[in-house]
Amino acid sequence: MAVWGKRADMTVHEAEPFNAEPPAAVLAEGSATGTDAFFVRNHGPVPRIEPEQWRLRVTGRVAEPLVLPLAQLRARFPVHEIVATLQCAGNRRAGLMRVRDIPGEAPWGAGATSTAVWTGVRLSDVLDAAGAARDAGHVAFEGTDVSPEATPPQRFGGSIALAAAHRDDVLLAWAMNGAPLPVVHGGPVRVVVPGQVGARSVKWIERITVQDPPSDNYFQARSYRLLPPEADPGEPGAGFALGPVAVNSDILVPDDGAEVPAGPLTVRGYAFAGGDRGVARVDVSTDDGRTWRQAELADPIGPWAWRLWRHRLDVRAGPVEITARAWDTAAGVQPESQAQLWNPKGYANNAWARVRVTATRVSAVDGPGRR
Repeated sequence: MAVWGKRADMTVHEAEPFNAEPPAAVLAEGSATGTDAFFVRNHGPVPRIEPEQWRLRVTGRVAEPLVLPLAQLRARFPVHEIVATLQCAGNRRAGLMRVRDIPGEAPWGAGATSTAVWTGVRLSDVLDAAGAARDAGHVAFEGTDVSPEATPPQRFGGSIALAAAHRDDVLLAWAMNGAPLPVVHGGPVRVVVPGQVGARSVKWIERITVQDPPSDNYFQARSYRLLPPEADPGEPGAGFALGPVAVNSDILVPDDGAEVPAGPLTVRGYAFAGGDRGVARVDVSTDDGRTWRQAELADPIGPWAWRLWRHRLDVRAGPVEITARAWDTAAGVQPESQAQLWNPKGYANNAWARVRVTATRVSAVDGPGRR
């Protein structure tokens, strides 16, 4: 084990604040990601909060402001469980960095997305108990972690529309994969907002505010925004705030640059679509998209979870480029070119997935196991 209970083979992009992703192949091992392999995205030091001392404050446009200790939160409201994929807005940023440099940002690969079983209470139940105004516009979240990225440093926060907050699948979660929520993942309690970029699932949640405008927190108003290519990343209010995840997929096995035996090759990956959309199909090509074959999708494990997929190819000796694209249930499809998606923060790369491998002939002496 490495730090924070993570696998020793995690790619650590930054030690403080801790940011890390698992090897791509690990994500292909099962539809739910082990907690030790689940990616971590932080913007400040991990706060240490004693569960007995934790309090959730619900304020703003409410009839009855609430202050809820963890024991009361767990006892007062019905417990719910969902399976949900969280995906960082910077997932697959490394591909955009190959188009053009993105200074100051981590080169996330395919692993800034993971799926877990989350247990907690519905945010809507807590809002109803507080008498949240039905004509309010947004619900803002504030965590305990303080980030030096903002000037002056401030707590991480963000908001979602009130209509989204009243969905049955938005949780205040205290458990992950059947165990207490690890501190590095926001324990004792975090928000889980399925289908939206991971930044909206605020960790170490301490305050919920019902209000009319979106949050003015740095990470809503300035940071997690999709900017046009020519924009200044420091310009206040530039671009638009990120929300639902666009349809996306990537190839997890084989690795880019791998050497594989010529002959049968099983390609594996994931596909995910946010909002109210599911994954309809995944296509695989070995001729740069001139022809496609449909991959086999794993059975769905929940409306808010990714679909793992696999496809068997026969590859001839020599270099091979494998391409994949996913379609969602609204007929949205991944765009072809990363160059067309480049933006100054490196967000929302959902271009076709590509890996290049070299297939080698296997001699009778070496046998079929040689790679």
